[in-house]
Amino acid sequence: MAHFAEINSQNLVLRVLVVPDEEQHRGQEFLASDLKLGGTWIQTSYNGTIRKNYAGIGDTYDSSRDAFISPKPFPSFVLNEQTCRWQAPVPCPSGELHEWNEASLNWILVQPPV
Repeated sequence: MAHFAEINSQNLVLRVLVVPDEEQHRGQEFLASDLKLGGTWIQTSYNGTIRKNYAGIGDTYDSSRDAFISPKPFPSFVLNEQTCRWQAPVPCPSGELHEWNEASLNWILVQPPV
């Protein structure tokens, strides 16, 4: 099965639908005309082999990068041009669960509930 994202005029992902394998080669036409859904449809993939990231509702399609990009999670994050994913200015420590603290621009250890 192939997956296609519908984008609006601002390139915002509205929804993602599955297209049968035999219609993958003409997914835009199949969805817009055959199923009479209209709109603009762009193929995406779970494993990121097509357009770098799997499209999700609220993501943006960047045609110059040919990639789906999620909304920026924090003002300090920067876009990795290779992966088109947002990165914190400080790498996340490994091993335990951390969450980003924008005020301190650092990762905070998440304490498990007792």
